Amino acid sequence: MTTTSAAAPRPPSLWPTLKGVGAFAMPYFQSEEKWRARGLLLAVVLLNLGTVYMLVQINEWYRVFYDALQAKDQPVFWQQIGRFGWLALIYIVLAVYKFYLTQILQLRWRVWLTDHYMGRWLANKAFYRMELARYTADEHGTPDNPDQRIQEDLNLFTSYTVSLSMGMFNALITLVSFVGILWTLSGSISVPLPGFLGGGELEIVGYMVWAAVLYCAVGSAIAHWIGRPQVRLNFQQQMLEANFRHHMVRVREYSESIALDGGERVERRHLDVRFADVMSNYFSLIRNQKQLTWFSSFFSQAAIIFPMIVAAPRYFSGAIQLGQLMQINSAFGRVQDSLSWLVDNYMSLAVWKATTDRLIGFEKSLAHQSQTQDALTTTESAAGITAQDLTVGLPGGRALLAGVDLNVAPGDTVLLHGPSGSGKSSLFRALSGIWPHALGCVGLPKDTMFIPQRPYFPDGRLRDALAYPDPAEKYTDDALKAALEAALLPALTDQLDREDAWSQKLSGGERQRLAIARVMLKKPAWVLADEATSALDEEAEATVYQRLIDRVKQAGGALVSIAHRSTLATLHRTRWALKPNAATGADAARYRLDVSQD
Repeated sequence: MTTTSAAAPRPPSLWPTLKGVGAFAMPYFQSEEKWRARGLLLAVVLLNLGTVYMLVQINEWYRVFYDALQAKDQPVFWQQIGRFGWLALIYIVLAVYKFYLTQILQLRWRVWLTDHYMGRWLANKAFYRMELARYTADEHGTPDNPDQRIQEDLNLFTSYTVSLSMGMFNALITLVSFVGILWTLSGSISVPLPGFLGGGELEIVGYMVWAAVLYCAVGSAIAHWIGRPQVRLNFQQQMLEANFRHHMVRVREYSESIALDGGERVERRHLDVRFADVMSNYFSLIRNQKQLTWFSSFFSQAAIIFPMIVAAPRYFSGAIQLGQLMQINSAFGRVQDSLSWLVDNYMSLAVWKATTDRLIGFEKSLAHQSQTQDALTTTESAAGITAQDLTVGLPGGRALLAGVDLNVAPGDTVLLHGPSGSGKSSLFRALSGIWPHALGCVGLPKDTMFIPQRPYFPDGRLRDALAYPDPAEKYTDDALKAALEAALLPALTDQLDREDAWSQKLSGGERQRLAIARVMLKKPAWVLADEATSALDEEAEATVYQRLIDRVKQAGGALVSIAHRSTLATLHRTRWALKPNAATGADAARYRLDVSQD
């Protein structure tokens, strides 16, 4: 299967990943929930210790039970059956609560991290700046699909980090607990030396321990050699899956435009390419997992008989009894399981590392946004909308406007016009204080409201969409209905409690009028409107614009509009015209701003 997508970035090495885990873990265990978090962690650790202790007791039970079988000692046999029942019951209780509290720890950690990162992503308009940075050459540009990082990756990270760390801890404790038992039970074995080494015999003390170490070291090395591509493949898989899902979301978001353009075949082709990338990488991942499964299955099955083969000479020589043989087999299995932790968890480790690396990229981007100082200073102004020495640029760095001074006084009506691509919307964003590629100082009155080209309406009740971002309960039904009527939407006045996807339900003109109704509801004194009526007919546009002007003048403010239609010129007293700049040179702005008045 072929693919046309660009090569995915390679994941970082292991050390940055481990440092990233510490950066994600420490804030939670030092947060306002630190005592609950530390208590849960301590409980999980103690339960792990308890389960290992019970395994040690069960290992000792093997020796007594099988010795009783070999001696045909019926009283001891039934006594050990009863003892096993108690041991098994205690072990089950500990195992159940270990699982339960481990899941609770993972859940609470995910809740805290999700709340933490949603807050940072939405604070100081970082979500907006990160999206702009996606298409620049900035090395700190946003990672793909931040929504996936918060929703899916945080869940995977907390789940795998808790399970793998507790699994490793359990393996270490089990190893420490059983290696001494195995060393004691192993005794020693004499191995004849070849003639070129001087002949004779070499006595190996605790040879079963060395056999387990050698067996697992070789197995871990082979598993790493086979499975190491999985880190890269899992890293790419998550990214490609997210890109495929993101494009389907875009199709849903722009469903009407695509349907009107008849773009179904093009979108299907784009989706097919992205899905082909997903499947191509997934097949590579499956092939590697198949190879690793071949080896790990052979490794685990061989481990069943390997200790019996190694310990058999001592059993058949009469040096040990059947009970000791079974105890050696059990202890060897525990040691081998502990030393084989890497082999058994390699696939999970690959997913965990890929997920952690993606979150590290997300964290770096958020940290970069929080450390970035805005070159544009926004202050509260009582005199009106002002701009001093304002420079507006593109994300790539080229200046659209440079050194602009503006002033909008109470009672003004300003129309900003110019050719497409001249930076009207960029100037609008700079005046609103959200454009990161601007320099200078902007002053805004406290009572200012903006109408963007594409207003946002949350799904749900119409009253919530109208009042957004304020709570709908802040306004009376009479006020909501009056705002709709003022924006020429009387047909919606009886649908305030209707739930719908209003961005899809309403036509372009209705959406623009609903955005104006929002202004009529909140009654700001200062309004900046970016192509706010481009979908309306001239008569409706003139009506709602006149009501907007009357509204702001009544409140002692002003209106700044971006529009292409000449029909709006008669409603505005001041003109801001963007015209190509005659100056040339790499540092010269592409446009200049001419101000004129009627």
